[in-house]
Formats: sequence, C-alpha cells, structure tokens
Amino acid sequence: MSKANWKPGNMLYPLPVIMVSCAKENCKPNIITVAWAGTICSDPVMVSISVRKERYSHDIIADTGEFVINLVTEDLAFATDYCGVKSGRDTDKFADMNLTPIAIEGVSAPAIKESPLSLACKVTEIKELGSHDMFIAEVVGVMVDEKYMDENGKFELNDSKLVAYSHGVYFGLGQRIGKFGYSVQKKP
Repeated sequence: MSKANWKPGNMLYPLPVIMVSCAKENCKPNIITVAWAGTICSDPVMVSISVRKERYSHDIIADTGEFVINLVTEDLAFATDYCGVKSGRDTDKFADMNLTPIAIEGVSAPAIKESPLSLACKVTEIKELGSHDMFIAEVVGVMVDEKYMDENGKFELNDSKLVAYSHGVYFGLGQRIGKFGYSVQKKP
C-alpha cells in the first residue's frame, strides 16, 4: 500500500453538519450552516462552533453571546446547504426555506422547529484563531422533537435520519455497526 504526504489541512471527516440559529434585537433571525462544531465538555455541558469572521452570523453571535445548534436530518439537507451558501445580509433564510423559528429555554435566539434536537448555547469564550473564531459555549437548554420519543420515554435520535458532512458532500448516516463498549461486551 502506498501513501502520499499532503500539505497540512482540515481533513478530519466526517463531521456533524448543523444549522446554527441566532438573532439580535431589531434584526431578522438568521441561520448559518456549520460543520466545524463539536462537544468539548460534559460537566458543564459545553460545545464549540467555528465561524469565519466575515460571516453575517459571526457578529450576531459575538454581540449577543448566544446561539442555537439545530441538528440536521435528511429532510433538512437542502435547507442546510442553502443556509450555508446564502448570506443573511441578503435574504431571510427562515422564510426562504419555510423553516419555523420557535422559542427555546435559556436564550433569546430561536430554535428551528423542524430540527429533531436543538441546543440553546451561551458563549463563555471567543478564541480568535485566524480565518475562524471559535465560540465556546455552555449548553443551557435542550429541546427535542417528541415524535422521536419511544413508549418508554427514551429519545431515539438515531431514528431521525441525521446527516454528516465529509469533504464537501452531505451523507445520511449509514448502517449501525455497534454501540459504545461493544468491543469489550461479554458474549451471552
């Protein structure tokens, strides 16, 4: 097997693709598509998103100190792409994509009703990193779509047909191959 060296680059794929909603007073709410996002701490619950400084949403998030992460399903893939290539300076993405802004506990930014799961986030730190600023935030509220709750009250997120992003392409999540700890699980 042959391998080739490349110049350093961001090749950590696949990634979750999310729609980040934000708003500030006297402005229409906006949505930006982000693939550079992740979990960074479980106690307190914290996440990060990285946003280019020139993006319309960057200043909204920096000024308000809050945003909402909305997970993306296959049904939302087209809207997700649109929200990533159109600027909120020029258009109302909620209206254009027939998405519904709804209140979420913990922040004044809206969640997206059509998302199966939304995380209300309060910025605790902004790290200036070059082309992007990383917004580190505490999750202060979670809203789930009840249609993914089973009869025992368990949230079945994996039934929502989540989408991942890999090297410029969107993918629906594939076949289940195991669960956390299955490599060391005792055989019956």
